[in-house]
Amino acid sequence: MEEIENTTTTVAKADSGQKQSIWHELRNAIRGTEADYTQIGIRKAIFLLAVPMILELVMESTFAVVDIYFVSKLGASAVATVGLTETYLYLLYSIGMGLAMAVTAIIARRVGEKNTKDAGISAVQSILLAILASVPFSIAGIFYAKELLGLMGADQWSIEHGYLYTRWMLGGNMVIMLLFVINAIFRGAGDAAIAMRILWIANGINIILCPLLIFGWGPIPAMGIEGAAIATTIGRGTGVLTQLWYLFKGGKHIKVKRSQLQVDTASMFNIVRTSLGGIGQMIVAMTSWIFLVRILAEIGSQAVAGSTIAIRIMMFTMMPAWGMSNAAATLVGQNLGAGNPDRAESAVWKTGTYNMIFLLGVSLVYFFFNDTLMRIFTDDSRVIAVGAEWLRILSFSYFVYGWWMVSTSAFNGAGDTRTPTMINLVFFWLIQIPLSYYLAIILDWQQSGVFWGVFVSETSVGLFTLWLFNRGKWKTVKV
Repeated sequence: MEEIENTTTTVAKADSGQKQSIWHELRNAIRGTEADYTQIGIRKAIFLLAVPMILELVMESTFAVVDIYFVSKLGASAVATVGLTETYLYLLYSIGMGLAMAVTAIIARRVGEKNTKDAGISAVQSILLAILASVPFSIAGIFYAKELLGLMGADQWSIEHGYLYTRWMLGGNMVIMLLFVINAIFRGAGDAAIAMRILWIANGINIILCPLLIFGWGPIPAMGIEGAAIATTIGRGTGVLTQLWYLFKGGKHIKVKRSQLQVDTASMFNIVRTSLGGIGQMIVAMTSWIFLVRILAEIGSQAVAGSTIAIRIMMFTMMPAWGMSNAAATLVGQNLGAGNPDRAESAVWKTGTYNMIFLLGVSLVYFFFNDTLMRIFTDDSRVIAVGAEWLRILSFSYFVYGWWMVSTSAFNGAGDTRTPTMINLVFFWLIQIPLSYYLAIILDWQQSGVFWGVFVSETSVGLFTLWLFNRGKWKTVKV
């Protein structure tokens, strides 16, 4: 009897210790640690990196959700303006995210090699490249906002009133580029907690300013849709200033010194060379979305509005999955830098399993509560029906999409950005766009044709990318 009581006490203490350990690691993940991700347990490494990355991306997607929530109160044309403007922002995102992929891979590899000097030099060059890349978009947004909206088939209200939103978002795009790239520096170094805190600050400001500037309050005039863009730009701008402060103050794994504030053409060329594949894959993916929006614009503003809201919902709910995928990219880069490719591969398989389980849960929510989710943002029955249909159709493929996200991040984390580019080119341009157009316009399935075209292409690309990752050639890439 005494032996049984002792055994029970031991088990209880073990359970208590395990719970305390989980909360301890959660605090470490949020605060940031100096852990060496090439040495600690893989599950622990995934947890310490994924938690802040998930919270970071949830904050980023909250930008989109907050904007669309308040803008939707201005009507379907206002929502459509946001959607049409984002077709151009997606081109910007493709460059910013392509740069970010290269920066994460290079910084992770240098940190894995324990080469902090070159990591700092690469960080400075990536910031300079981000600034240079933002200039053409600023010029286009400031001087040609109306023409850009007209080119995408915007209605009269969007061209006459909504262009102010487009002007601010494109004209002030530098803060978007810098936010992408500098957070990629922190993620690659393993300072994911800093990247998370940046988005907390930026998004908190946006949440406060968005309703104030859109609808006005006291002495603050109502700016309508323009207010949404101003609020977002101020929030992101504040985030960038905070990033720079952290970067020069020094994080747990990386710090930029004054001596590194110079142009290093060799390092800059390496970033450009590595990022070309990433930029290419994002341009292919983003421009395919532009073509899809153009098809939806032929169907009507409500089709665009419903799709825009559905995309925002998907962006928000997918952030944990992208957070885990980004953790895999960092682990792949650092472990390859440390000369341990098998550990890098093991991290991807474990992360992919967690991703699949999470997205299966999201799929169930989309299937059963799609209408409820849409009603949070609009009371237009036609807009609700369009968005709910897309959520329901895509719920069938989400678990496959989760594996695509992780395996693509693994390629990018290894510095092999070319392979995902070629994959995207085939499945998004040569399959998704023609198939969607054929189903929606030729067969007259309307927006349903677009949604089923996306379902077929994204399910196929997920399975193919996973098969290609399993072949293992990414382990030999040099950056």
